[in-house]
Amino acid sequence: MAATGPVIDIRDVSRTYGEGPPALAGVTLSVRAGEVLAVIGPSGSGKSTLLNLIAGLDRPSAGSVTVDGLRLDALSETASARFRRARVGMVFQFFHLLDDLTVTDNVLLPAQLAGVPRSEARRRAAELLEHLGVHRHADAYPGRLSGGERQRVAVARALMNRPALLLADEPTGALDTSSGEDVRDLLTALNADGQTVVLVTHDPGLAASCATRTVELVDGRVVRDTEHAAAVGR
Repeated sequence: MAATGPVIDIRDVSRTYGEGPPALAGVTLSVRAGEVLAVIGPSGSGKSTLLNLIAGLDRPSAGSVTVDGLRLDALSETASARFRRARVGMVFQFFHLLDDLTVTDNVLLPAQLAGVPRSEARRRAAELLEHLGVHRHADAYPGRLSGGERQRVAVARALMNRPALLLADEPTGALDTSSGEDVRDLLTALNADGQTVVLVTHDPGLAASCATRTVELVDGRVVRDTEHAAAVGR
C-alpha cells in the first residue's frame, strides 16, 4: 500500500459516453484507509461508473483517478490488469463463482493469475475460508451453497491477494433478508480488521449498518457526503 495519502483520490472526474448526459460530472472524492464508504443514489446516478473507474475497468473523460498511489487513468491496459490482480478485490451482486470449480478452487483463482506458489495459495485459501466461516464447504461446488455462503466465498476470493481495497457492487442485492444481514456483519468485521471497503448499494439498511461514511450521487454529481457519528474515532 502507498505509504502516505488516501487510498482513493478522485479529482474533478467526468465520464461521458457518446452524446448523452455525463455519467459523472466533476466528481472529487477521497477515501482514507480503513473507511467503509457506501455510495448510494437512484438508478442512473453514476454509482456503477464510479466503481468501474476506481477498479480501473474504465477511464475518465476528464480528471484523475489515483488508487493506492497509482494514477489509474495513466496506466496501460496491461498495467491496469496487474493493478486489479494485486491491489483490488471485487465482490458482485450475483457472486460470479465458477460452478464447475470447488469452493477452494474458486478462491484460488486470483492467486493463480498472480503467480503465487500453489502451496502458499492453498494455505491462504484455507485461512480465509476458516476466517469467513465456510471452511466446511471447501470441497463443495457453489451450486450446493446458500446465497449468503456463496457471497462469503466470493469475499474470500476477493481477499485472496490481500488487496488494499475491497469493492462491493450491490453485495446483498441477490440475497434474502437473513443472508443480507450475514453479509452486513461480514463487511463490518472485515472493516474492524482494517480493510478499506467501497460499496455501491440501493439498500439503505446496508449503508446505515456497516458504512463509516455515505456519499450520495444524483445525475453524476456528489450531492451529499456524510461521515457517520458512529465512525468518529474508529
